[in-house]
Amino acid sequence: MLALNPYLNFPGTSEEAINLYKSILGGDITMMMRFRDMPEDQTPEAEKDKICHISLKLPNGTILMATDTLESAGHKWIPGNNFYLSIDVESAAEADRVFKELAVDGKVEMPMDNMFWGYFGIVVDKFSTQWMINYNSGQQ
Repeated sequence: MLALNPYLNFPGTSEEAINLYKSILGGDITMMMRFRDMPEDQTPEAEKDKICHISLKLPNGTILMATDTLESAGHKWIPGNNFYLSIDVESAAEADRVFKELAVDGKVEMPMDNMFWGYFGIVVDKFSTQWMINYNSGQQ
């Protein structure tokens, strides 16, 4: 496997979520398409401005992608509990910063703490995305 690129679904908040992640993690939005921009679009008017696809290329090359779910297409968005996005950072200070910013209006599941493999914590952000923040300082 060359890369793991998470793809997230949101109930109409994809653009807001990706912009938050960009402000915290850095990177560039390399693509953003609304449903109205799709060829042969038949999306109901109320959903045309929702995000069909958005890609955030992070500084390390990973691509974080997302879409808004469409009720008109029979999609039902349910806050996910079957995945985590794991982030490895370069320092304990960076781990603390990322964790703190993701925790705004969210929920701390496991505060940042020293574990046998490194410095680690789990947080669920305000969009119900679950994050594992990890700094491996070389301790085993």
